[in-house]
Amino acid sequence: MQRLLAARSTLGNAVKTRRRQHLSSLSSSSLLFDETQLQFKESVSKFAQDVIAPHAEIIDKTNSFPKNVNLWKLMGEFNLHGITAPEEYGGLGLGYLYHCIAMEEISRASGSVALSYGAHSNLCINQLVRNGNTAQKHKYLPKLISGEHVGALAMSEPNAGSDVVSMKCKADKVDGGYVINGNKMWCTNGPSAQTLIVYAKTDTKAGSKGITAFVIEKGMAGFSTAQKLDKLGMRGSDTCELVFENCFVPEENILGKEGKGVYVLMSGLDLERLVLAAGPLGIMQASLDIVLPYIRQREQFGRPVGEFQFIQGKVADMYTALQSSRSYVYSVARECDNGKVDPKDCAGTILCAAERATQVALQAIQCLGGNGYINEYATGRLLRDAKLYEIGAGTSEIRRMVIGRELFKEQ
Repeated sequence: MQRLLAARSTLGNAVKTRRRQHLSSLSSSSLLFDETQLQFKESVSKFAQDVIAPHAEIIDKTNSFPKNVNLWKLMGEFNLHGITAPEEYGGLGLGYLYHCIAMEEISRASGSVALSYGAHSNLCINQLVRNGNTAQKHKYLPKLISGEHVGALAMSEPNAGSDVVSMKCKADKVDGGYVINGNKMWCTNGPSAQTLIVYAKTDTKAGSKGITAFVIEKGMAGFSTAQKLDKLGMRGSDTCELVFENCFVPEENILGKEGKGVYVLMSGLDLERLVLAAGPLGIMQASLDIVLPYIRQREQFGRPVGEFQFIQGKVADMYTALQSSRSYVYSVARECDNGKVDPKDCAGTILCAAERATQVALQAIQCLGGNGYINEYATGRLLRDAKLYEIGAGTSEIRRMVIGRELFKEQ
């Protein structure tokens, strides 16, 4: 924590100060966090608004991270990448509650930067922390945590989305390692990643027990990235297809054990859903950040539109959707930090937050009327970004299946 606060002080002298009103959001979170957590939240909030938010619009328009500033390195200098990683590798050694706080505040500044950050810090770094051996951790974590390298994870394929276990990507055993052939689809950070966790079948007849996780390095012979995808939202969060054509991977690059990839995948997916659930929280807060000043300033019929009960009802619904989702996400994060990872609640957090974020973004557009529908305001971007969370990390339909299945199994 001291390292993060020190980084905040150093970075604050180097970045352009951006005025904003965040006291209301911090006070509305005071019931959820202790003093140290509130200090962390305020610190990350200031960093995100000063360093990331000024680039959000251009990132969306150009569908790429800015070239004039290295956001990965800046987030690394601020110690955001390794929140759940041990200090010996450069991390902060904190838990998922802190990771969710960071994810929310970065999402508030830019949904697309936050999605890439979540894929890097949770899907890649946290998987290596949880499943990597000592040699793998020493080799990969320091550069990933510093932001020198970018991380990614690939499980889905062109014909294996929700039914990910039906993947066709195959790893054949050879002397000293494996040869991988196949494709992976919708890989966040794929075009820019130096370190990727990839799942492939080492035994095509063993079903889910034949899947193995591998650490893939950019530049490996036979590994390439295909077209960068042109997405509706989360633009700038680079996404692409991965192609493996006789790609040799040494045996020491197995993450976990051969044939145990489904455990790595599914256990990691629970925590992925939890951390990514904080993304919609940030989008909901960003929606309120736009709407509340607007309805105080915008006048119709001789008075601010915020005085009309219809508008007050909308902002009340937006606020309660955000606060109830926050309570759910952070209570589950505390449980996970205490070692109680419940698949139905991890799925429940992102199901709840994602669907509410889409509705809150729609209400933000409605509150602004015609202005909400033009790109001069960020409300359209917030809606496009919010929709991703109903699809990524398992669709809303899959999440409902997970929750219902777990409830049915309980005695």
